[in-house]
Amino acid sequence: MRPIGILGGTFDPIHFGHLRAAFELNELLDLERVLFVPAADPPHRGKPLADARTRLAMVRAAVEDEPGFLADDRELRRAGPSYTVLTLEELRREHGQRPLVLMLGMDAYLGLPTWHRWTELLDLAHLAIAHRPRAWPPGMGEMGDLLAARRAVAPAELAGAPAGRIFVHPGTQLDISSTDLRDALRAGKDPRYLMPEPVRRMIIATGIYARQGETEG
Repeated sequence: MRPIGILGGTFDPIHFGHLRAAFELNELLDLERVLFVPAADPPHRGKPLADARTRLAMVRAAVEDEPGFLADDRELRRAGPSYTVLTLEELRREHGQRPLVLMLGMDAYLGLPTWHRWTELLDLAHLAIAHRPRAWPPGMGEMGDLLAARRAVAPAELAGAPAGRIFVHPGTQLDISSTDLRDALRAGKDPRYLMPEPVRRMIIATGIYARQGETEG
């Protein structure tokens, strides 16, 4: 069974950094599909500027033309904080022993010890880590030791087991962040060529990021 990829995030807003990393990992790991899972109530940052339904609509607009990319609204349908471990538990129940691959940026991997029940993630899925600008693989410490113990050298290692391995992909590192995009939009700048055009049009039409009072994240 080909693995299923999962890319969670606030997506406030989604941009080409998210999409390019998912596209490269999708091809490299021969994934059956990639689920983009917007967090309704992200536990590691303040309240998003765009509401959950708007962020879901942006994700749908961003992935509609890419076969195998799907927007998944399960965290909007589930009450409480959007903990990744709960999403992976749901997907494991749905897909049995099919390999699951949780996609993360290197910055997110380094921050895993702050996540809810983070030590259980590798019991439920593999991790595929994309390099991020200014975030380097750990050479020592808890996360460095974990990477050394669980690292997969070849993509086939992920297809051969339901969970438990870590694959690191250098890939194309686009220095784009949702925070910088929100700041630019609030300053009246045009995000053309930093995100899919349908998402750009939606943002401009609603004016959502021109509002004041943004929280960090």
